[in-house]
Amino acid sequence: MAEPKFLKIENNGQVARIILDRPKHNVLDIPMMNELNAQLEKIAADEELKCVVITGEGRSFCAGVEVADHKPDNVDAMVATFNRIFELINMIDIPIIAAVNGACLGGGMEVAIACDIVIASEKAILGQPEIKLGFFPPYAALRLPELVGPAKAIEIVTTGQNYTAQEAHDLGFVSKVASIDDFQATIDGQVKQICHASPLIIRLNKRAVKRHIGTNFFQGVDLVSNYFLNTMMKTEDTLEGIASFEEKRRPVWKNK
Repeated sequence: MAEPKFLKIENNGQVARIILDRPKHNVLDIPMMNELNAQLEKIAADEELKCVVITGEGRSFCAGVEVADHKPDNVDAMVATFNRIFELINMIDIPIIAAVNGACLGGGMEVAIACDIVIASEKAILGQPEIKLGFFPPYAALRLPELVGPAKAIEIVTTGQNYTAQEAHDLGFVSKVASIDDFQATIDGQVKQICHASPLIIRLNKRAVKRHIGTNFFQGVDLVSNYFLNTMMKTEDTLEGIASFEEKRRPVWKNK
């Protein structure tokens, strides 16, 4: 596979970092989205990884999707390629952190809110301005009601206004806000917390959260309890976690 032109990739065996790198605001076009999808496919297949971080090079996270790709000749391919990003993010069973370092607009905000955890610099600006160009944001229309409720979702997509990181946090689609000086340390701290655990058990925890979505309470309790008893409790790493606690030592994970 050729080296990506519009991404920088870092992988230390536990954490994969994807850095969007298409000057000047990391706007996504079809070739860049194809590169991103290829990297997400590799991550989805890697059972040793514990965490993914997606961020942007320079002053922006991502300022959207290339307007030219919305024209009738390109739009079918663009939507299919763009939707593949969300399909792959949904398939990945380890936490995905969006590290939002600046402008995070349109399709860029959709990528960010698809992630599990959104950490934003206090200088970040987020918004869905598509309405100003005669569009609507398809994934945001699906995802935002889950995060902020239907009324606020309608406000976000029909006003097209920008939100500060703190406003986005107050609304509920940003997890944490960090000062510029503390931004990288906040990301690293979150990654470190995650990476203390077994990669297998990280996956089981994320699957457990998603497993009951769409079920009623009693179905959900049954699904998650069965998953706990019949999957997690049969892993070597859960037994190692119990043993290490009782023996007052660090666990030695086997990813089994």
